[in-house]
Order: sequence, then C-alpha cells, then structure tokens
Amino acid sequence: MSADLKTVNNRFLDVHLRLSSEINSLEASIKRRVNNRLSRGRVEVAVTFERTTQVQYELNRPLITGYVNALRLIQEEFNLPGEPDINMVARLPGALQPGREGLDERMVTGVEQALDQAIDELEKMREQEGAALREEMRERLDRIEALVPVIEAAAGTLVEVYRSRLLKKIGELVNRGGQTIEVDPGRLAQEVAYLADRSDVSEEMVRLRSHVSQFREALDSAADTGKMLDFLLQELNREANTTLSKSTDLAIKEAALAIKAEVEKLREQVQNVE
Repeated sequence: MSADLKTVNNRFLDVHLRLSSEINSLEASIKRRVNNRLSRGRVEVAVTFERTTQVQYELNRPLITGYVNALRLIQEEFNLPGEPDINMVARLPGALQPGREGLDERMVTGVEQALDQAIDELEKMREQEGAALREEMRERLDRIEALVPVIEAAAGTLVEVYRSRLLKKIGELVNRGGQTIEVDPGRLAQEVAYLADRSDVSEEMVRLRSHVSQFREALDSAADTGKMLDFLLQELNREANTTLSKSTDLAIKEAALAIKAEVEKLREQVQNVE
C-alpha cells in the first residue's frame, strides 16, 4: 500500500485522484480525507494497492448482458457472421470487478494510514517552505520600509529645489529680454508652496508604513491570510504609483519604482501563501 501526493499552487483546493481499480469504491472517502486536511492547491493523489493473496472477481452482469445483446442486434441487422468473442467481453471496461467482500476493514485502514502519512509529510514540507517564504517576504518588507526615509528626505528638499528652479527660470527670462524685473517674494513663496503641495507625498508614506506593518502582522497570523495579503499589496502598489505621479524628483521616482519592484515580487510569493 502506498500513497503519493503532488501539489502545485492554486487559489482553491482542486483534488485529482488516481486509484487502483480495487479501491475505486473508496474514492469519496479519500477525497473527503484530503479536503479535511488541505485548504488550497491542485493536489494529485495516487494510491496504489497490491494484493499478496488471490483476488476473486465479480461479473458486471447488466453491463455484459447489454454489450452482448448489442452485438447480436448488430449481427442480425447487418447479417454478419460470427459469435461474440469472450476476449472482447473480458476487455470491456468494468466487466470484471474485484469482489467487494475482498476489501476488508484492515485494507481500508491501510489505505487511510498511507494517505494520512503522505499528507503529514506534505504538511511538514509545506511548513518548512512556508517558514523560508515568510522570512524572504519579511526581507522584502524591510527593503520597502527602508525606501520610505529616502523618499521623505528627498521630498524635504523640494521646497528649496522649486524656489531655485523658479528663480533660475525668471533670471533666464529677464536676461533674454534685457529687462530688469523685481521678483515679488510673496508671489514667489506662493508659487513654491503650490508646487510643493502638489508633490507632497507625506500621506502616501504614512499609509505605506501602515500597510507594511499590517502585512507583517498578517504573515504572523495563524488564520487564512491570502486575501488580506493580496489587498495590502494592492494598497502598497497604489501608494507607490501615487508617489510616482506626484513627483518629478529623480531620487523619489527611483525609490518608488524600487518599491513597486518589491511589491511585484511579494505578489508572486503571496500566491503560495495559504
């Protein structure tokens, strides 16, 4: 008796069975047992069963009778010679079945134990992979969080940057026209404040830090957190996109793009989180 489980990532639980013909009657209970232990993934379950004693077979009389009657009808209708071949009948799927009384309680228990052992090994492997995956995801969150001060530092210099740009632009226009124009400090401050307000990303950074913190908490949670992590990734990506659209500063754009790259890597990894 042996049971083998293979899994690939899937948002839902999708169980496919390959069973020895002698234990086909256990299909429903085997699938139910897998459903009770696993919550997601495409799972291929192969259970093989080998007897060491003689097997008694039963005839599927309704199936054989219908098949033979159909052959005789063809023979009569088309005036064909010959008789039904026993070899053809024997090869008919389902014509011969292992005797039901041959599958005793001891054999059923053996199937269940083999299946439970295979699931135990699968869960142990998943736990090990999950621990490594969570650690890698935490490292990516650290990288995202480390980029926030970079953006905030660059954003803190934007007021002076905008002031210098405006003064430079005004100077170029004045020199080009050969005119002498006195710059109104109040008007200049107003324009600088307007540009700084349009590029202010402080709220985005606050929300981004909050989403990173919630993501860490979800990773440590024992509950099914896949949907929560998906939602938080959407929000992290939204804050990065908003930051990109608000600022023309190269340092801020590079940091926001780096955040988006980490979010995409996290999105791939979240697909493997239950």
